[in-house]
Amino acid sequence: MLWRLLRPYLGPRTGPIVLIVVMLVGQSLGNLYLPNLNADLINRGIVRGNLGYIWATGAEMLAVTLVISAVAIIGVYWASRVSMSVGADLRRDVFGAVQAFSLRDMSDFGTPSLITRNTNDVQQIQMVLQIALTMMVVAPIMMVGGMIFAIREGARLLPLLAVAVPLMVVFLAVMMTRVVPRFRVMQVRIDRITQVLREQITGVRVVRAFVRGPDEARRFDEANSDLTATTLSVNRLFALMMPTMMAILNLTSVAVMWFGGRLVAEGSVSIGNLTAVLSYILQILIAVMMATMLVIMVPRAMASAERIAQVLAATPSIADPPTPRRPAHVDGAVELAGVHFRYPGSERAVLEDVTLRVAPGQMSAVIGGTGAGKSTLLNLVARFLDVSAGTLRVNGLDVREQSREQLWSTIGLVPQAAYLFGGTVASNLRLGAAEADDEDLWRALAVAQAADFVSEMGGLEAPVDQGGTNVSGGQRQRLAIARALVRRPALYLFDDCFSALDAETDARLRAALPAFTQSASVMVVAQRVSTIMGADQIIVLDEGRVAGVGSHDDLMAGCDPYREIVLSQLGPVA
Repeated sequence: MLWRLLRPYLGPRTGPIVLIVVMLVGQSLGNLYLPNLNADLINRGIVRGNLGYIWATGAEMLAVTLVISAVAIIGVYWASRVSMSVGADLRRDVFGAVQAFSLRDMSDFGTPSLITRNTNDVQQIQMVLQIALTMMVVAPIMMVGGMIFAIREGARLLPLLAVAVPLMVVFLAVMMTRVVPRFRVMQVRIDRITQVLREQITGVRVVRAFVRGPDEARRFDEANSDLTATTLSVNRLFALMMPTMMAILNLTSVAVMWFGGRLVAEGSVSIGNLTAVLSYILQILIAVMMATMLVIMVPRAMASAERIAQVLAATPSIADPPTPRRPAHVDGAVELAGVHFRYPGSERAVLEDVTLRVAPGQMSAVIGGTGAGKSTLLNLVARFLDVSAGTLRVNGLDVREQSREQLWSTIGLVPQAAYLFGGTVASNLRLGAAEADDEDLWRALAVAQAADFVSEMGGLEAPVDQGGTNVSGGQRQRLAIARALVRRPALYLFDDCFSALDAETDARLRAALPAFTQSASVMVVAQRVSTIMGADQIIVLDEGRVAGVGSHDDLMAGCDPYREIVLSQLGPVA
């Protein structure tokens, strides 16, 4: 899975990878050449007392060392560039895939898991690629080349390697089979701790208001303990790995010195050749140790690659048509004919046989009890969800025949939970229209009844914290309304976004809104009857069905569910 994931990203970087390989091959050959020079220096220089040969060979060894250092620096530099750029491309593609997800897809993966996959998981792959581009090339060359040179310098000591190297390989294979499943579990544990931490930070006021701090601390401790236990189980295996590898390395070195010393005493091997053989054996075993480092990283990267591949391979439940059509005219008209919607796995439909029309230049309000399907209706219009049956047209064209970006470009949405991004008032408002000038922004703020408090904050460049936590709920809603107004779309969707406004501000906003949105279609979901009494058309939803459509007076006369809502809120005077 790791190779299948990385192959498309490594293809365009073939040039730098070839350069890295050339550099590392040169580095490895230089490292293999040094013990040979050292053996000659001992045999022909030190043993014979030839000072000139010692100086000449020493200078050659110094030159080779400098070349090796320069080549190693170049190789590591390009390996870092390749691995970092691949990581950047992976993050970009994961982000792009998530942007195409529908609300259902997001809930299937979970927000904490998607965050972890685009941060921690990509980082694991990035790290293993960096190590692979350096060690994966060097290790086999050092191992094979070391064996060849060791045979040439002292073939009688080679049986020692025939025991040590297979022993290391078998040990590493056993470790791999034990470590990979644990790394998969570890990534899931990281997802869980991210979820708990995110919920506690986001919902800190709820936690404090209900005095649930100790309970949340216990929940975090459980997630933390699970991650700690899994990490410890992995680290225990690694704690066994390194001492075992070092023990094999040191025992092999001792065996070489023991048996090699006897061969030197017999005169069958020179002291220089023994030194070279020892160096080559150490290089072989160090190459195995380098492979061990890669083995340590690969299992976790494999688990991360599987998780990233799941995101990249996921087919969004809502996608653009192969050949999107553009509406002939953009007027914001909305038409629903026999629309049904059921959430996957739900026993009953949220919306059943909904048929209605929202005309341009009119304000259409949607009201109903909790769970009646009001917000779901707006999500269908914006195509955050797809209808289960029936037809939904916006701008005279079925939403499933349009590209989503084309559809969204004609909509100004104010969600039920108003969200502001970190930045300034101006940067948040210009999310609606990047080209809007300051005059446009102030005009929208005035209609949204937000101009006064924005002036008190310091104007358009006043800072806004992430999530809008430095402003009140009502101010946050008014800024979100202003953001939609700046866009001047053909269709406004207000999803119960007046709930945090006091009655006076609500009345002023409703009075200013028609003049600003006079040529557009407006759909307002509301809980308060006072907010929508003056609407051109009121749509009453009752248990997912349209119970009535008409003006306030018409519905009071002929729609029992609407009359019950009005009487419960305003009393008999309504």
